[in-house]
Amino acid sequence: MTATTGQGFVPALPDTPEYADAARVFNEASPARPAAAVTARSVADVRAAIAHAARAGLPVRVHTTGHSAGAAGSMEGSLLIRTRLDGGVQVDAERRVARVPAGSTWSEVVAAAVPYGLTAPHGTSGTVGVAGYLLRGGVSFYSRRVGLAANSVLAIELVTADGEARRVDATHDPELFWALRGGGGGFGVVTAVEVALFPAAGVVTGAALWSGRHAERILELWRTWAVDAPREAATSLRVMNLPPIPEIPAELTAGPVVCVAGAVLAPGQADLAAAERAAEDLLGPLRAVARPLDDTWHLGGPADVPLAHMDPPGPVNVLGDHLLLRELGDAGAAAFLAAADPLTPSPLVAAELRQLGGAAAEPNPAGGALDHLDAAYAYMGAGLPELFPAERIRERLARLRTALGPWDTGRTAPTFVESTDSPQGHLAPDVRARVAEVRERVDPTGLFREDVMAHTGSGRP
Repeated sequence: MTATTGQGFVPALPDTPEYADAARVFNEASPARPAAAVTARSVADVRAAIAHAARAGLPVRVHTTGHSAGAAGSMEGSLLIRTRLDGGVQVDAERRVARVPAGSTWSEVVAAAVPYGLTAPHGTSGTVGVAGYLLRGGVSFYSRRVGLAANSVLAIELVTADGEARRVDATHDPELFWALRGGGGGFGVVTAVEVALFPAAGVVTGAALWSGRHAERILELWRTWAVDAPREAATSLRVMNLPPIPEIPAELTAGPVVCVAGAVLAPGQADLAAAERAAEDLLGPLRAVARPLDDTWHLGGPADVPLAHMDPPGPVNVLGDHLLLRELGDAGAAAFLAAADPLTPSPLVAAELRQLGGAAAEPNPAGGALDHLDAAYAYMGAGLPELFPAERIRERLARLRTALGPWDTGRTAPTFVESTDSPQGHLAPDVRARVAEVRERVDPTGLFREDVMAHTGSGRP
């Protein structure tokens, strides 16, 4: 942190290495350009930054790994705090709880939990920051069994606008604890979270890819399996146009491919055979359609799951869109395929349907402002401007949005949002009003007013 505490605090300014490090984002299509920035390594650092912002009249913005940059909006004129607090992930195996300093990634949590036969409700990429993902709800390959990741949060440590370091949970300021979990931000700077872990003796996980010409049959079989799929299983289907780079085999970049990836959890040793059967129920019919071009599905461990989706580990320049969808039926599936067009090269690197339902769709009485997603599928589309003109990508995304419109629930999952341009919203009006009341209580001067997610509809004018 290029600063000292108290009155001597000096944040990093543009065109300095410290600023560049603090303002670094994962989605380089949405760069962060705050007036000043700082990387906080301790609660004292956070308190000093907040005090400086208040004195200088700068709104405060917060991020960890910068994966949510596309949904963050402009940071101009603000002080950006990048949280990377020291201390490391601590696992209490007896309680099945991990204490995670803000800035830690899911790979760090998974690695810390594996020796105890436990895992966490992480997303498809291990490089995603834990705190931001959890506060935005969090959808994982385990959500159909354990619910949205925010429901697994047991306690949150944060510094509010008054400089007070707080620890909130179900019995200490439960209303703030409720609002923090999915309420859209703007409450303060989270410095650590405690998250519940769960047993994982093994996981059948991986990805299989076929030529796009098999997409119609693959989608039909995948949807049929999904109807009665066990809650321990969650998968995605993507129509992909992979870039011709050395790391990807040539047969996967010769034209569009269809990919089925996911995970089937075996909580205990006695569940391993059932997990393998559930995976075979899906993969056997798919493999009978045609031999996959590549197939990594296998019985492995929790550390393998963040690799299954093949998400890029480093920063990318991506334009994307997202919808939550009702059950598609044959008409919706046909509309998706017609717009994604698995037979013709596309400017989109991926058009994805993510299987939801199960516990992810069920309200949780102990959950936060966002405790479930009332949808059958999440749709995500993404294109890389370095490969195709941005206008072509936007046109194809618009085509998919229009095609899927009849099945659009009108809601979104915050962790899947890549843009503030498209209609978004994950909270009902009454929930937004309740969240706004909490935000007004803990930040009456509006120091964090710019850090409210635009698509909650709950920000100050």
